[in-house]
Amino acid sequence: METATKTLTNTPKLADRAYNIRRNALRMGEVQGQGYIAQALDISDVLAVAYFHAMRYRPEDPSWEERDRFLLSNGHYAIALYAALIEAGIVPEEELETYGSDESRLPMSGMASYTPGMEMSGGSLGLGLGIAVGMGLGLKRKKSEARVYTLFSDGELDEGSVWEAIQSAGHYKLDNVIGIVDVNNQQADGPSTQVMAFEPLVDKLQAFGWFVQRVNGNDLDAVVAAFDAAKSHPEPKPRMIVADTLMGKGVPFLEQREKSHFIRVEPHEWQLALAALEAGRQA
Repeated sequence: METATKTLTNTPKLADRAYNIRRNALRMGEVQGQGYIAQALDISDVLAVAYFHAMRYRPEDPSWEERDRFLLSNGHYAIALYAALIEAGIVPEEELETYGSDESRLPMSGMASYTPGMEMSGGSLGLGLGIAVGMGLGLKRKKSEARVYTLFSDGELDEGSVWEAIQSAGHYKLDNVIGIVDVNNQQADGPSTQVMAFEPLVDKLQAFGWFVQRVNGNDLDAVVAAFDAAKSHPEPKPRMIVADTLMGKGVPFLEQREKSHFIRVEPHEWQLALAALEAGRQA
């Protein structure tokens, strides 16, 4: 069974994987000239650790029954997940140029029926964690060792369905469910904490029976440690990683934009962004 897993930790380094995911996302963004680029840049470190350290899957067989599932609840982050699926070899790199185009397998919002490795259609927010609870229960009944990883956004904490799922996962003690909430404090209507205050988030999640860790989501060592602890935690309870991230991470002029939920980038800025990303890598 070991040969059927994808667990790369040192060759190449996770930092290289994260860089490649960011670069893939920028290249796709350039195809459309706009998109949820800042989110893709902020979550790339988490995706690198998920796909090249934590999860079991077969690139050549995305439907392998024993795979770990990765649910993208925040479907507008699809560009980020595509970038990771390309880096993982699940989606061919040449499809990158088709992003958001007619007949493409990479639509602007994630759809499971189109894209290999996409486990759910996440256009409507607030659904991913509920689906994860159902999957987690189903895998338990099958006596499967597979885990369900679910990425969702801090803006989704506005949704009552998310809290119902949090309560349900705690009730059923679903230790095969690992949630990752991207706390970048930005949603369509402004700063997430001002649209609907959700702190103290860790205390609330713990009160619902979750094992919770809060980390800098752009610190690879911290993210690796959090995923490892989530997988190895001995208590029968669901696990949550609260990842504080920086919108536009790796491209300084995008990091500094006041509003970056959905951005339009001027044609000449894409190459500047790629150059800034490369400069940061070399620093």
